[in-house]
Amino acid sequence: MAESAACPAFQLGRPRYDQSCFFGRLRHFLDVIDPRTLFVSESRLNECIRLLDDFKHGTLPPGVSDGQLWEAQKIKQAIIHPDTGEKIFMPFRMSGYVPFGTPIVVGLLLPNQTLGSTVFWQWLNQSHNACVNYSNRNATKPTPTSKFIQGYLGAVTSAVSIAVGLNVMIQKAHRFSPSTRLMVQRLIPFPAVACANICNVALMRHTELEEGIDVLDANGNVVGSSKIAAKHALIETALTRVVLPMPILVFPPIIMAFLEKLPLLQNHKKLVLPTHSMVCLVAFGLALPLAISLFPQMSQIEVSQLEPEIAKATNDNVVTYNKGL
Repeated sequence: MAESAACPAFQLGRPRYDQSCFFGRLRHFLDVIDPRTLFVSESRLNECIRLLDDFKHGTLPPGVSDGQLWEAQKIKQAIIHPDTGEKIFMPFRMSGYVPFGTPIVVGLLLPNQTLGSTVFWQWLNQSHNACVNYSNRNATKPTPTSKFIQGYLGAVTSAVSIAVGLNVMIQKAHRFSPSTRLMVQRLIPFPAVACANICNVALMRHTELEEGIDVLDANGNVVGSSKIAAKHALIETALTRVVLPMPILVFPPIIMAFLEKLPLLQNHKKLVLPTHSMVCLVAFGLALPLAISLFPQMSQIEVSQLEPEIAKATNDNVVTYNKGL
C-alpha cells in the first residue's frame, strides 16, 4: 500500500504529481528541469520510447513497474519535443536551463561592468532565453519566424537600454559612496532582465490576445477561443518571468557583498569567482522550479468571467486553458 502511495499508477502523457497544489507542481517541475537527463544515452532514450510505445499498444513486457514507466516518460519528455517529435538541442532543453544559464548569470553579476560587458551579457542572456523559448514552444500551430525575431529584438533592446541607462545614472550619482555604488550596480541586471522578460512575453505572444486561446471543458473538449483567457495566461506568465530572475539576480549580489568581507576571500582573491559561481548556481537551481510552480500550466477560470458565446457553449462552471511556461 505504501509503495502505491509513493508511486501512483502510470498514466501516459499525464503528470505524475497533483497539479492542483503548489507542492505537486514543484515536484513535477523538479523532474522537468532535472539535469541528470542531459546525460541519458541514445540507447537509453530509445529504450524509454519503446517502453512507452509498448504501454500504449498494450504489449508491455511482464515485470515492468509504474516507477520504470514514469522514469521513461520523464526522460522522453525532457529530450523529445512533444509536437515535432525531434530531439531538443541540449543547451536549450529545460533540463539544461540552469547548468547552461548559470555562467551567463555569473557574467551579468560581475562587478565593475563596462559599457561593452553590460551590452554583451544582456545580449547573451536574452539570446539564450529566446533559444530556450523557441525550442520549447507550442508547435501545434505554425508561428511565423518573424514573431520570434520580433520578440528577441524587443527583449534585447529593452534589456540593454535599461541596463546601460541605469549604469549611466549610477555613474553620475555623486552622492553614493564607492561601496554603495558597487552594490547598486550589481543589482541593475534585475530590473533590466525583468522588464526584458515582460517585453519578450508580450511580443512573442501578442497574437494570442488578438485571436484568443482554446478553453477546454471537463472532458478536454474545446469549448471556444477566448481573448480573456489569453489575457489571464499572459499575465500569469509575465508574473512568473518577473519572479524568476528575482532570487537569481538579487540574492547573489547581497550574499557576495557579505562573503567578500570574510578573511578567507579577502586573503584569497582567486576564490571570489568560484564562490560567486556556486552562489549563482544554487540561487538559479532553487528559483527556477519555485517560479514556474507558482501557477498551474493548465489553469482554470470561471465561465462567468469569459465571453458570452463561451458561456452558451458549455454547461460547465469552470473551463481550463494552457497557460504555457
